[in-house]
Amino acid sequence: MIRRSFLTLTLLGAAAATAAGLAFTGPSQAEDKFIVVQSTTSTQNSGLYDYLLPIFTRETGVEVRVVAVGTGQAIKNAQNCDGDVLLVHAKASEEKFVAAGYGVSRADVMYNDFVIVGPGSDPAGIAGGKDVTAALTKIKDSKAVFASRGDDSGTNKKEMALWKAAGIDPTADSGSWYRETGSGMGATLNASVGMGAYTMSDRATWIAFGNKGDFEIAVEGDERLFNQYGVILVNPETCANVKADLGQAFINWILSDEGQSAIADYRRDGKQLFFPNAKMS
Repeated sequence: MIRRSFLTLTLLGAAAATAAGLAFTGPSQAEDKFIVVQSTTSTQNSGLYDYLLPIFTRETGVEVRVVAVGTGQAIKNAQNCDGDVLLVHAKASEEKFVAAGYGVSRADVMYNDFVIVGPGSDPAGIAGGKDVTAALTKIKDSKAVFASRGDDSGTNKKEMALWKAAGIDPTADSGSWYRETGSGMGATLNASVGMGAYTMSDRATWIAFGNKGDFEIAVEGDERLFNQYGVILVNPETCANVKADLGQAFINWILSDEGQSAIADYRRDGKQLFFPNAKMS
């Protein structure tokens, strides 16, 4: 009787342990079904991810957790193995990331453009212009206040390249007419409106921005304001913690006809914010 009771208790204990183990394993596996995407404030501020990612999650069961920072910081984070996928907008820096072994390969995802926005009073007299070099020169010559992100983001990298092409080093006047916010695009737009300062923004964030006041687009349409976004799988050979299969599934989806159509379908105020152009580079 004692031996039978002992055997029964032993079997019940084993069954309970097995059930507990299954119960523990199940949620753990479910909780692991997510990826981290290091990305830009522009894609986040525009609302694109709020629209796009639930579609991907519904179809795959994979949650996407976005770390939205400037492109420079996003690349540094990915180099530190803090992320599975990189989606940013500074092609030269992205290609260096891959060449250094931090990324597997790079693909174009979508594009839009940059615009220079400013107060309705237009102190530099640049409104309606399509020549970004001429506009920046007028801003500098008139000492009209210009707010820069100053955060090594993709937008900041482009802005600095445009100043250089105009033969101007605005940082020499940092703190006077040239103000560096060290902030994301939304915060910099808020600061610009508060200061009555010109700034450069990606068009998507500008369209989604809700505190425009009397600000308007002053300069647009210059081909040098083109803004390309790329996506990269962080290299699992360099970063062992990368969820390569899940990360690649996300990349495959965003580059697929379905993902590209979802990007094209996203609108704010009836305006398309991003234009899909998936292509391996």
